[in-house]
Amino acid sequence: MPLLSTRGAGSAKGFGLTSGEKISLDINYLVIAGGGGGQDYANGQGGSGAGGYRSNVTGEPSGGGGSAESSITISLATNYTVTVGAGAGTGNGSNSVFSTITSTGGGQGTGDSAGASGGSGGGGSSNGNANRPGGAGTANQGFAGGNATSAANAAGGGGGGAGAVGVATNVAGGGGNGGDGVASTITGSSVTRAGGGGGGNHFGPVVGAGGTGGGGAGGPYGSSAPGVSGTANTGGGGGGGSGQTTVASGYGGAGGSGVVILKYSNRLTISNPGGGLTSSTSPAGGFSVTTFTAGTGNIQFN
Repeated sequence: MPLLSTRGAGSAKGFGLTSGEKISLDINYLVIAGGGGGQDYANGQGGSGAGGYRSNVTGEPSGGGGSAESSITISLATNYTVTVGAGAGTGNGSNSVFSTITSTGGGQGTGDSAGASGGSGGGGSSNGNANRPGGAGTANQGFAGGNATSAANAAGGGGGGAGAVGVATNVAGGGGNGGDGVASTITGSSVTRAGGGGGGNHFGPVVGAGGTGGGGAGGPYGSSAPGVSGTANTGGGGGGGSGQTTVASGYGGAGGSGVVILKYSNRLTISNPGGGLTSSTSPAGGFSVTTFTAGTGNIQFN
């Protein structure tokens, strides 16, 4: 749990500190980048990867199989950058930032090529050609996308998730499922975020399901529906498109936007000098939890 301890003597109200003096604050953070978005019109494209997932909550993992990260030291009345990464319509998602912590945007699921690298990697797409690999994930943030191992039905591999690799296309040519996300209790209840998008399928009935944690499902054969978009503020990857009939109906789903969540002593308050951020704060068992859902700007602890 977050703990507050001082370094040296001071006189700031309530803390024995002066403005700008260093304090050791074991603050809990969860920083998730925006998920990747699918390519415009491409047959059976791969699902997109989830945004990178970084956390220092004790006993909970970061993405990509990494352990909880270290605490950071902050100063009172000092600006720290917060950026909530946007999910991509097409291409890789945008990075999310808290102070020195940066999570990498999810990789795009592509058509007839290898998936793009990112926080979690995008799935590869066969589009009639086998052995298109998924994109790589980023160490301690997310896993790789699934490979396009079958040329049948022009199906895509699933996008990587924070908690698991995207699934490869199956032997019957079906799209692969997106990799699952990771659960966190930072807000007081367990919520899973950063799931990968499922692979689309151009010529067959089987599409990939989105990974748990906000990943979108792949686009189905014979339908004008595109891949399903990732869920907002989870960093979920968008589902791969089917490439069916027209340009508009073949798009992959957009990536879900990221989120930055901070848990800290309720003796502190957070401000956003200059604005630019959308956030909400709630109590959590003697602590405060602030969730940033959009924008970029500076914050201060006081």
